[in-house]
Amino acid sequence: MMRSLLVRGMLAGLAAAAIALLIAWLYGEPQVGHAIAFEEAKAHTAHEGHEAEVVGRTMQRTGGLITAMAFYGVALGGLFSIAFAFAHGRLGALGARATAGVVALAGFVAVELVPFLKYPATPPAVGDPETIGSRTALYFGMVLLGVLATTAAVIARHRLAPGLGGWNATIVTAVGFAVVIAVFYRITPKPDAVADGFPATVLWDFRVASFGVQLVLWATLGLLFGYLTERAFQRNARSAAEPVPAGA
Repeated sequence: MMRSLLVRGMLAGLAAAAIALLIAWLYGEPQVGHAIAFEEAKAHTAHEGHEAEVVGRTMQRTGGLITAMAFYGVALGGLFSIAFAFAHGRLGALGARATAGVVALAGFVAVELVPFLKYPATPPAVGDPETIGSRTALYFGMVLLGVLATTAAVIARHRLAPGLGGWNATIVTAVGFAVVIAVFYRITPKPDAVADGFPATVLWDFRVASFGVQLVLWATLGLLFGYLTERAFQRNARSAAEPVPAGA
């Protein structure tokens, strides 16, 4: 069972990455090009030497992007299948498709939404190189916070539901989740990651594209994995219900 779930998750993740790749190509890559052009113009104005590219821009936006998205989708799909296996049967009477939807929503909130609201994506080449280390540590710290807070909220909702009812338990845990995240937003620093003079419209478009890529990726993964898994469960149930021929 776990092996089939893992394979199905990786395939669904690969398909989701292919769809998200279209969003990245159409909306994200043009903004990256604008960011690189901005930095090159800034370096030219300051009479700074232009560093030779280790990997050409054409390779970056084609083979490099395809490879990165493929590996990310497969890895995410594998982790998603493990989370689904843990959650299935522990969320009340939810079936396979609904459970996959809940896992996808929780994963998106924990891994993407929580860190994005505090540390939104920044185009490459426009940030202060001296703050890369601190910004990376803060971002992954916020991802960890999102995972822990989301997991705690799901567990708390499950335990409160018998006494408060489903809707009331959901409201209470959602409010508690928001309060915890707001407190950490308040106490964590936010380094200035964007160079002065960088076009605000390009920054906004890049962040919208980055958020859209993740939204499409998680939504497709949840919907596709849930659909395939539900069909597999139904097929297994029909096979188990079929009578065994006499003498078999």
